[in-house]
Amino acid sequence: MAGRELPQLTESTFSPDRTRLAAIEACHRAGLDPADMVLLRHQTNAVYQLSTAPVVVKVVRPGIRHTEDVVKLVWWLAEQHVPTVPLLDIEQPMHLAGCAVTLWRYLPQSQAVSAEDIARPLLSLHRLGPVPLELPQLDALGMIRHSIEASTIVSDVERTVLEEFLNDVAARLRLVETSEPRLIHGDPQHRNTLWDNDVQGAVLCDWESAAFGPVEWDLVTVEVHCRRFGFPPEEYDQFCERYGRDVREWSSYEVFKNLRELRMITTNARKSARGTPQAAEVHRRIAQLGENSNSRWFIL
Repeated sequence: MAGRELPQLTESTFSPDRTRLAAIEACHRAGLDPADMVLLRHQTNAVYQLSTAPVVVKVVRPGIRHTEDVVKLVWWLAEQHVPTVPLLDIEQPMHLAGCAVTLWRYLPQSQAVSAEDIARPLLSLHRLGPVPLELPQLDALGMIRHSIEASTIVSDVERTVLEEFLNDVAARLRLVETSEPRLIHGDPQHRNTLWDNDVQGAVLCDWESAAFGPVEWDLVTVEVHCRRFGFPPEEYDQFCERYGRDVREWSSYEVFKNLRELRMITTNARKSARGTPQAAEVHRRIAQLGENSNSRWFIL
């Protein structure tokens, strides 16, 4: 029954059985049938695909407060012809169970997205002029510190390792000169890019990390994902060729690489529950800090 009260979700209760209730309620309010809804992903956010309509429902993790700005951003990006997954043309976000819920058009995936495919929409984003919207400034150090403090799975020894690594990176970061802050995606990578058959090209999705910051953050994100998650080296080379820049040639690449990988480790340390495969992967990554930067990570 639409309009029912749902239990408020928290970081520790953000689980599939609870987020499904929020997604179902959002469907009812939008006049959609949630029968046989399929869970696609449940790590950063909960993402469900409807079986009865070409729609994806995203339940945003509690604590992410700027979803209204994300919705405004996506509408604006569409007006600027930046390739992005379209929102459903309804009033959103909805606020249910302490979470923001958004509804998107489902894009059937006829082919896998490569790093090369990410270059065009990302370059289109980075070339934008002034953005008439309120978005946060990129604060990687602050987010890492928050995640270290909030994690319930890291040991005292691991927490010390993370804090020492962060302090070292922060000291080196003070000497870095980046490009002027502009609109960045914040987390461009294969799983945040989809193939759109209508335009015969890739489009960006998952805009919750959008911020004003240096484009080097986006570029090193693509590089880290390609290197750590086992994509062929030539795939990243093709990205660089199409985008027109190889961030590995930047003098501060090593600092940003370490910062980005630490952000990925600590964010998952905050989101993962004890005793899960995700937690095991976090522990493995922490144990490897400062070692071979080409060692393979398992995607979460």
